[in-house]
Amino acid sequence: MAEIRKIIHVDMDAFYASVEVRDNPALKGLPVVVGGSPNSRGVVAAASYEARRFGIHSAMACSKAARLCPQAVFIPPDFEKYQQVSRDLHEIFRRYTPRIEPLSLDEAYLDVTENLPGIPSATWIAREIKTAIRRETALTASAGVAPNKFLAKVASEEDKPDGLFVIRPEAVSDFVFGLNLERVPGVGQATLREFQTLGLRTCGDLQRFSLAELEYQFGKRGHWFYSLARGLDERPVEGDRPPKSVSIEDTFPEDHDDPPWLLKRLEELCLGLGQRLSGTGVRGRTLTLKVRLADFRTFTRSLSLKDYTDDPAVILAQTKELLQRSGVLGSRIRLLGVGVSHLDNEASGSNRGLQLVFPFAAGS
Repeated sequence: MAEIRKIIHVDMDAFYASVEVRDNPALKGLPVVVGGSPNSRGVVAAASYEARRFGIHSAMACSKAARLCPQAVFIPPDFEKYQQVSRDLHEIFRRYTPRIEPLSLDEAYLDVTENLPGIPSATWIAREIKTAIRRETALTASAGVAPNKFLAKVASEEDKPDGLFVIRPEAVSDFVFGLNLERVPGVGQATLREFQTLGLRTCGDLQRFSLAELEYQFGKRGHWFYSLARGLDERPVEGDRPPKSVSIEDTFPEDHDDPPWLLKRLEELCLGLGQRLSGTGVRGRTLTLKVRLADFRTFTRSLSLKDYTDDPAVILAQTKELLQRSGVLGSRIRLLGVGVSHLDNEASGSNRGLQLVFPFAAGS
């Protein structure tokens, strides 16, 4: 019989906003939005729970957030600060297990089936981790404990904020039977509409279909849905994957077609990207320029270097040439982005496995 794994999913509560409130106690109790200016076309990176009560959520346009909550306090993101807090979190995780899979700066899977202190209870470990996070960072985290990654992630969302929810192996069948399909990883709005068209609302509904029927209906996704509907997930916690890419982008308050202005903004982006790379501890060989026009058409152009780099001057020289050769200068542009991929393997342990994408904020 296969060993039952013990997986913890740790998810910080309103991470960016909570860090800002921690560092400025005057913000406590206020609807805080981390993101662009309310008069910009930037997006919300994080919202405090007070702001969420107004319907504000991540990836929402800041202008819409301001309409929903005119009294909201908008704060530009400080990613260097958030990265340092993330490193502090991973120092806590590593006291218990080396098997850590980051999903972003503020959440990670931990496999504690075998753990460094030799604690038999994953629930006990999760409590200790939450206590250490509160004591050492003055922040709160929610945690889910379960036999696999899928269930651990779902569990961490059950009792937010500052919650701990445990799905024991013997309770898996009952739990997933009533689980709403919109909470299943990989189910977006389009897939959810497909489910609803078929009269499917819960994993229990999905269990009525055979594997062959689901594969016929959903293609390769059918096998994934068949497994998750039964609470099955064999994916291991993978803690040794290097980052795939690091990028930074800026949505402008207004469309621009002035080449000198755009090149100046590109220079600022490359400087910011260089700082992100240095902070993350990686260098890359493939540079990518992203351009979105006023009509939302998006273009990317890439080139590969002979050597790895995190030098902003090198990144600027190459991406500037990509922009000049792109044929879009003279068109009205709403977004510029710069990224690096084909990274070396020197990523710091706290950020391994990430695809880091940062919205641009001047001075962050």
